[in-house]
Amino acid sequence: MATTQHSNGGAAGDNGEAAPPSVPPSLAPPRKVALVTGITGQDGSYLTELLLGKGYEVHGLIRRSSNFNTQRLDHIYHDPHSQPSTPRPPMRLHYADLSDSSSLRRALDHILPDEVYNLAAQSHVAVSFEVPDYTADVTATGALRLLEAVRLASKRIRYYQAGSSEMFGSTPPPQSESSPFHPRSPYAAAKVAAHWYTVNYREAYGLFACNGVLFNHESPRRGENFVTRKITRAVGRIKVGLQTKVFLGNLSAARDWGFAGDYVEAMWRMLQQDKPGDYVVATEESHTVEEFLQAAFGYAGLNWKDHVVIDKKYFRPAEVDSLQGDATKARKELGWKPKIGFQQLVEMMVDNDIELAKKEKVLVDAGYRDPKQQP
Repeated sequence: MATTQHSNGGAAGDNGEAAPPSVPPSLAPPRKVALVTGITGQDGSYLTELLLGKGYEVHGLIRRSSNFNTQRLDHIYHDPHSQPSTPRPPMRLHYADLSDSSSLRRALDHILPDEVYNLAAQSHVAVSFEVPDYTADVTATGALRLLEAVRLASKRIRYYQAGSSEMFGSTPPPQSESSPFHPRSPYAAAKVAAHWYTVNYREAYGLFACNGVLFNHESPRRGENFVTRKITRAVGRIKVGLQTKVFLGNLSAARDWGFAGDYVEAMWRMLQQDKPGDYVVATEESHTVEEFLQAAFGYAGLNWKDHVVIDKKYFRPAEVDSLQGDATKARKELGWKPKIGFQQLVEMMVDNDIELAKKEKVLVDAGYRDPKQQP
């Protein structure tokens, strides 16, 4: 849109030309508003950082709990009653739950977001075998509830659904957007349902709704009961003498591991396209759990074989042997590619967890923590 300049629009500069008029706040471009479910998780925290850096106002939905679970956001969040020395970032947290349709609808009506990122789920594969009903309700039906709330609120909202490479299950690699889904866990089956709900709402109601089929993505913020973080936490604790063994399951399972901070940029890019679509996001490299062990323990100067014990309770009822993504479409259409490689990712996580273990050891040595307590 062209702007109209007036002869009295500003004071003259040194060259005698009129300085450009300042834009009144009322005419400045409005700040984009994003709503993020699962904001307290690994991906939610990285996505929030990205969106705030791009000038968004970010709202997150959190479940009510007797314990605060906002550690990954502590460096961003400010208590609204405090008087920070720097301006408070435009981030707000709201109580809501994917199992409660009314809370979702109220949040959307109140926040009026431009973009919705659904990252919330019961996302642990092994746990999904233990709590299959809950996994299906939150991960699958929860996505349907949120889609319906978006549809009723405004068709201008752009919606992102977080998918998973686990949806491919036993489909041979490499897996792309055209590969068939063959889920091997309640979690994966629930994610497949959420994927097709998203496609259905896009086709039936014309919603700008995208699926990101993200292959395994890790970071120092990964939950400690996921195998990669379990390994790097063990490396740190073994290095400082807090433990000697780590118990694991299938070491031959192969995964396409990338950095979560890279992957959230792909989410954002999907919602900036002219047309909605579905995208595989992956590094296109595959490594076994044993290779991850070698990289992590080796970087710390340790031999993993001296510390790893195989425990059959960590084997799943149905295993997924090999996942490796084909991210050609994301590269071509989104202009996205990963910045952090496998070895750099492992080293980043080990460095973080060695420092964390050093802090733990201070507490143990001072008698404030049981040395036998493991993550």
